[in-house]
Amino acid sequence: MDNTYRFGPDGFFEFLDGVPLWFKIFGGTLLIVVIGTFAYAIIKGLLVWSANNSKSLLTKQAVVVSKRTEVWGGSGNSTPSTSYYITFELENGARLEFKMAAREYGLLVEKDEGEITYQGTRFMNFNRRVKGEYKQYG
Repeated sequence: MDNTYRFGPDGFFEFLDGVPLWFKIFGGTLLIVVIGTFAYAIIKGLLVWSANNSKSLLTKQAVVVSKRTEVWGGSGNSTPSTSYYITFELENGARLEFKMAAREYGLLVEKDEGEITYQGTRFMNFNRRVKGEYKQYG
């Protein structure tokens, strides 16, 4: 056999010749699941992004009614991550929860009143009313 690189059935996948069939099936299935998971996450993210962009930018009167955090990861030698959420209640009684940055989360407290600006599920900013004035956060 010559040492030239060959494509085709006897070339690129030649290293799989001695591998049992069950291992080929298991490895192929695992590869498809991993690629499918990444594709699903990317497509879902693009759909949410597109849906938010198609919505109009809304500014409404709101009150901060609750704050919460979600800590995940951190086992072994990995660093934990924290997600920050604030729930706003609009004048009509509807409640909206938004994920936001730690800085924005830290600047707001429950019962803060003001104007929230959002687009779909995307938080844009909150202008807190302080003594009749608005101060922008976010």
